[in-house]
Amino acid sequence: MVREARPPRLAVLIDADNASARIVDGLFEEIAKLGEASVRRIYGDFSSPRSKAWAEVFSKFAIIPQHQPAYTTGKNASDITLVIDAMDLLHSGRLDGFCLVSSDSDFTRLAARIREEGVDVYGFGEQKTPESFRQACRRFIYTENLVPHAAATDGGSKPKALEPLSHAGGIVSRIIEEMESDGGWVSLGQVGTQLANLASDFDPRTYGFRKLSDLVRKLEDLELKDDGVHLRVRIKPAKPVPAGRRGAKKG
Repeated sequence: MVREARPPRLAVLIDADNASARIVDGLFEEIAKLGEASVRRIYGDFSSPRSKAWAEVFSKFAIIPQHQPAYTTGKNASDITLVIDAMDLLHSGRLDGFCLVSSDSDFTRLAARIREEGVDVYGFGEQKTPESFRQACRRFIYTENLVPHAAATDGGSKPKALEPLSHAGGIVSRIIEEMESDGGWVSLGQVGTQLANLASDFDPRTYGFRKLSDLVRKLEDLELKDDGVHLRVRIKPAKPVPAGRRGAKKG
């Protein structure tokens, strides 16, 4: 009997001091797209009023709290405990990836160290998260895209944009220009793969779209076609100059 392939096993490690409990529903929905959240731990001082919201969702999502009292002001025992646990889990060899939920750049080295072992790291943090941490992760998802109001525009059919569409246009066009093409046409799927490699935090939802294809359709400099098997995209060719104007001179 052939066993069904099991999804990647992931460790979800949440920094309660740098993540809001408002993201929890969207967080685990997003993680479910990546694999199975086999380990679920959260770190913080849960005697603090600001951590109360997290304490209310422990049972619902089977999150194991790792309580770290703030013995000394300015010293973060939670961060140290999270790192120790991450390294113990890494060396256990039973996980395929880590989800680090924090906006703290202190976890940059941890993410890089895990990836050195060939294990995937997915970061989840606010848009303000320093670039060093974002780029240390295989993918980085902005938590603003995970909260309920992110899908509140246009009757719930379109996420709320965090960045202007023009910013996405520049990145996508650069990717297409660097790819080998067939008459300028390239696979949209391959573009998506290259985007993930170039910019770990690229996400169509950041620009107000649920899918990359929807985003591309709105970019005036690009055109999209369905060849019956795949979606393909190219930069629109420059319009030819009318013959009567080619030799025209200003008077």
